[in-house]
Amino acid sequence: MVSALSIVKTAYDAFGRGDVAAILDLVADKVDWKLVGPPAIPYAGQRNNKEEVARFFAEVAQADDLQLFEPREFIEAGEHVTVLGFERGMTRPEGKPFETEWIHVFTIRDGKVTRWRGFYDTAARFL
Repeated sequence: MVSALSIVKTAYDAFGRGDVAAILDLVADKVDWKLVGPPAIPYAGQRNNKEEVARFFAEVAQADDLQLFEPREFIEAGEHVTVLGFERGMTRPEGKPFETEWIHVFTIRDGKVTRWRGFYDTAARFL
């Protein structure tokens, strides 16, 4: 059986390659996926299925030019994995630089991501 941690690391590896299809293969058909943030951030909010998660990644790519994205620490607790990381980028189309630490919390069941929460300093995009 594949561990929750290995599934999460596989997802980050795919993100690093820009392989959204590989990430979606790891997501359950019904998923509780949410980036916590204000509506001014185009990709903030709730997603409930793979198609909506695919749109999330498209919205991230449209809104932000990520220059550095680093998962730095993985904390596994059974079916839950918390990841602490850092990113630096530029907003699109404004070209405003930002950087922030972030936290992602995954729940893995039956080899699939069934829940994801993302948190970061959303004010960093606007300062």
